[in-house]
Amino acid sequence: MGQKGTDRQIDNIEFAVRDIARSKAFYGAAFGWSFTDYGPQYCEFTDGRLTGGLTTGTPKPGGPLIILYADDLAETQTRLEAQGARIVVETFSFPGGRRFHFQDPDGYELAVWSDK
Repeated sequence: MGQKGTDRQIDNIEFAVRDIARSKAFYGAAFGWSFTDYGPQYCEFTDGRLTGGLTTGTPKPGGPLIILYADDLAETQTRLEAQGARIVVETFSFPGGRRFHFQDPDGYELAVWSDK
């Protein structure tokens, strides 16, 4: 998520995996993805078109975490809450920006990030 995305569009997909090295070997061999490590708990991948992340942790219900980009993170959170979204991870900083996670009305967890 090191590059600015386009407001209100899907920008990133994050896989919670048990072993980053194993996942890198698998996706690298299977699809030719390349990787950038950001410490022992996070690795960015690119398939040449889309970037995403591999992070250690418990796999999330519903599969990979879909991450959208927002020009204005606070305004986007306000808009989501007005539509009934529940914030499940408060805004936090990471190298390259900030993000929060929310649950949609059907219980799917998504995230929104911004480089601002």
